[in-house]
Amino acid sequence: MRFFICGSALTGQPDHKNLGEAKLVGPAQTAAKYRLHSVRGEHPGIYEVAEGGVAIKGEIYEMSEAQHAHLISTEPPDLYESPIELADGSKISAMIYPRDLIEQRQYPDISQYGGWAAFKKANP
Repeated sequence: MRFFICGSALTGQPDHKNLGEAKLVGPAQTAAKYRLHSVRGEHPGIYEVAEGGVAIKGEIYEMSEAQHAHLISTEPPDLYESPIELADGSKISAMIYPRDLIEQRQYPDISQYGGWAAFKKANP
């Protein structure tokens, strides 16, 4: 299966090891209909919006069912798997964060960075 990664498991990020031997297909970005937030400075939380969204940069990986199961088992609390739309209009699985929790906990909106790696580079 193919999976979109846009957070702490990206190449060069601390949780990249959680992908194991999954094969990097290449860079990708979402359609411009998501918001990106920093969840405790540890990982991103993304969710879809009807307006005011941005494209979020990430990577696509090809993985086996076992690799997928391992990745999901290492994900932080509250994230859940859901299909997202890529810039080319195709759908792919990714990890989403509940918008209501982001709003309740007032996690900062970092959408202006366009991706987790750019945010972490600017905010080490």
